[in-house]
Amino acid sequence: MLTTMNLPLHASVPLRSRSWCCHASLSVPQPQAEPQLLNGNPPARPVDRKEIRLGLPSKGRMSADTLELLKNCQLSVKQVNPRQYVAEIPQLSNLEVWFQRPKDIVRKLLSGDLDLGIVGLDTVSEHGQCNEDLIIVHEALEYGDCRLSLAIPQYGIFENVNSVEELAKMPQWTEDKPLRVATGFSYLGPKFMKESGLRHVTFSTADGALEAAPAMGIADAILDLVSSGTTLRENNLKEIKGGVVLESQAVLIASRKSMIQRKGVLETTHEMLERLEAHLRAIGQFTVTANMRGSSAEEVAERILSQPSLAGLQGPTVSPVFCKRDGKVTSDYYAIVICVPKKALYKSIQQLRAIGGSGVLISPLTYIFDEETPRWRQLLSKLGL
Repeated sequence: MLTTMNLPLHASVPLRSRSWCCHASLSVPQPQAEPQLLNGNPPARPVDRKEIRLGLPSKGRMSADTLELLKNCQLSVKQVNPRQYVAEIPQLSNLEVWFQRPKDIVRKLLSGDLDLGIVGLDTVSEHGQCNEDLIIVHEALEYGDCRLSLAIPQYGIFENVNSVEELAKMPQWTEDKPLRVATGFSYLGPKFMKESGLRHVTFSTADGALEAAPAMGIADAILDLVSSGTTLRENNLKEIKGGVVLESQAVLIASRKSMIQRKGVLETTHEMLERLEAHLRAIGQFTVTANMRGSSAEEVAERILSQPSLAGLQGPTVSPVFCKRDGKVTSDYYAIVICVPKKALYKSIQQLRAIGGSGVLISPLTYIFDEETPRWRQLLSKLGL
């Protein structure tokens, strides 16, 4: 049964009039669909365009970090006019970049107006609503980290409540007086509450500073994105055990229909995936080169592999260093090349010097290309190819 509850309005926390109450015995409520919309998304249309379209966030930190990542992958976005919503990536032929709001990227992937997109996992989950046409191509682009979490006041009746289980057992929540939750996640919120055993809950969709809602008395709890948690603490709110709905970061997503039906989309996806994988794998990795005296390459390799921090990606590269002595070409030294993560760099250098390494050179890595990225094989499997 859906019920409507009128809550007071306030300028800093605008609440939309649409709200609903969820009960454990009912199916998860969906936002009221607008005319000609399916699950909040326009129906897919026949695709008759020839260009491939990539949707990117149009503003904010997510936009800046996305452009920086693509630049580091040698996929710089070229925008003639910063006020235009369309741009290009010269390295990817027949590709248009469209700057959109994150939720519109998801919706336009479902409608067929975009083929690829980069958004947060929270946006995909909220506005994609498990639609099978959306495929996550790369689930960990390593920026935009946050979590969708339930937060309650640290004071009053909530002072000793520290878990979702304890919150659900509070006698205050009844059908006539449900727990009031302010959130912008009108799909994930009710779904999570139902799965968590909270039977009597009313949701108010809201924009703006949700952290103020409990103090103003217009909500009992909030469900919002959290990064460090500092803003919650400063507003006397706390996260509780079992209250994390979703861990989120930036992801690369694609339309299943586009990759299967539209010429060039799968190939472009493959190239983007390989570039992203190679760069992300190389972050924080260093090439260490050193010289080492030895009787043979095998003997030097054995010494190196006796040290746990010197194994590299697949083992060290050992090659002879030739020099001319007394008119003859000899090889008393061997050059060692290994790959070392930043956190183990100094320890690795110490171990290398301890076994006779000298002339140690350090270089940061930009890309590490595998023979074939595992995510590509996973994508083909999802597509049935």
